[in-house]
Amino acid sequence: MNTSVEAIVNQALGALELEIVELKQRGSKQRPILDLRIDRRDREKVTVSDCARASRAIEAQLDAGPFAGVQYVLEVSSPGMDRPLKTAADWQRFTGRLASVKSGALGGRAEVTIVGLDGDAGHEVLILGDAKGEHRVPLAGIEEARLAFHWTR
Repeated sequence: MNTSVEAIVNQALGALELEIVELKQRGSKQRPILDLRIDRRDREKVTVSDCARASRAIEAQLDAGPFAGVQYVLEVSSPGMDRPLKTAADWQRFTGRLASVKSGALGGRAEVTIVGLDGDAGHEVLILGDAKGEHRVPLAGIEEARLAFHWTR
């Protein structure tokens, strides 16, 4: 990800009390696509209005900066039900929830319950539970993780 784009997005969202959950750049050089997932700092649900405000603020900055004259697409949405888990704060916030986690410490991808987080900043250890018991996995050892969601009838 282009660090100047990420800095612009962070600045625009910060002024709106919003934050980046996930930012992906795809598409081509001629038609880049910025796929942005946002969250509210007050932890309320992200609304369509929040996405629209974020989009307008970010577009104004991108049009004046790195994407001036470029036909880009900006997609802004909530994190969704399968929200990515990246920071220690994410793991603490969603303690008790199911997550789909990819880690060598778990032997690949596993669906686990987030039991808790232990350790100091930079040395956090996740406590994850499944049918086999509890697993202690260093946060740094998580390759990819998202909240898990199952539809019920």
